[in-house]
Amino acid sequence: MNAMKAKNPFKTGSPAAALWAEIDPAALPRHVAIIMDGNGRWARRRHQPRMAGHRGGVRATREIVESCARIGLPVLTLYAFSLDNWKRPRAEVDFLMRLLRQYVRR
Repeated sequence: MNAMKAKNPFKTGSPAAALWAEIDPAALPRHVAIIMDGNGRWARRRHQPRMAGHRGGVRATREIVESCARIGLPVLTLYAFSLDNWKRPRAEVDFLMRLLRQYVRR
């Protein structure tokens, strides 16, 4: 990574700003890959429908993407939908595809 330490890209006083102050940008990877998994389990543990878990996953993904952009991460890969996911109930797959379209359009 380049010398990004000149300015903290996060809101002053936020947990992210405090963490950023402790990080050596030269030690950060150039590529991060994330396998997005567990939204349904997250929702079930909270006694919520799976769709609520998927919505929560979208919010978390947005935070990750925005944070990676702020710190200047050159490459971010998100694995969001496996072949096994196509075996889910049709209504859930349709919902996930709508969420993806909405996310990409923003």
